Amino acid sequence: MSVTIRTLQQCKAEGRKFSVLTAYDACFATQVSNAGIDAILVGDSLGMVLQGHDSTLPVTVADIAYHTACVARGNQGSLIMADMPFMGAATLEGALAASQALMQAGAHMVKLEGAGWLADTVTTLRRNGVPVCVHLGLTPQSVNAFGGYRVQGREDDSAQRLIDDALALEAAGADVLLLECVPRAVTQRLLAAVSVPVIGIGAAPECDGQVLVLHDMLGITPGKPARFVKNFMIEAGGDIAAALRAYDTAVKNGSFPGPEHCFS
Repeated sequence: MSVTIRTLQQCKAEGRKFSVLTAYDACFATQVSNAGIDAILVGDSLGMVLQGHDSTLPVTVADIAYHTACVARGNQGSLIMADMPFMGAATLEGALAASQALMQAGAHMVKLEGAGWLADTVTTLRRNGVPVCVHLGLTPQSVNAFGGYRVQGREDDSAQRLIDDALALEAAGADVLLLECVPRAVTQRLLAAVSVPVIGIGAAPECDGQVLVLHDMLGITPGKPARFVKNFMIEAGGDIAAALRAYDTAVKNGSFPGPEHCFS
């Protein structure tokens, strides 16, 4: 059976974890979905791991739509989330046009980066039949505004603002939230405050789901890996399919992420 938003909601209600990985083409989409991964994120991370840029900013709506269509052809039942690229939600009209392109390419949900200011956009998209995931915390599209890739929510006021944003976005109709590089204690507070599924990456093992960039968890991304990354290819002996299954199992049994993958 295909994974839907309702599946993720049921996982949360029943206390079961769900797994998410990025993928950008039909071949890996087939591998990822056959490994039992619940959701595939067609992330703007493709700008770095596929296109060779030093950030996600050059990625366009056309890029995401193209790779979403590729993933949709290879997908075997996972839910497909597609990233809204840089400035895609700067205006309501732009967000609607971009979401139309991504959904028609095969996405089941659109992911936006931002904060509480996206509430009106989320409401309008939901009214037009577009399920929405909102990415909070460290949002890579804002890396220049943050002054680098920095953990978010470490101060009391910024932590409370993050929680307030999450509540406002849930009230606006967000179906899922994604937290990146947020201290574990802050993530736990946010999880206690909202009722929608929350996906973590460098957040906390208590999140309802976990996501990693495919190339990171396979250990093929150049440079030093981020703290929240685990190379699953090592224990899989170089077998890609086994590494994907190991990631899915580790997320669902709660062994990943461990304390070493979180921030205090």
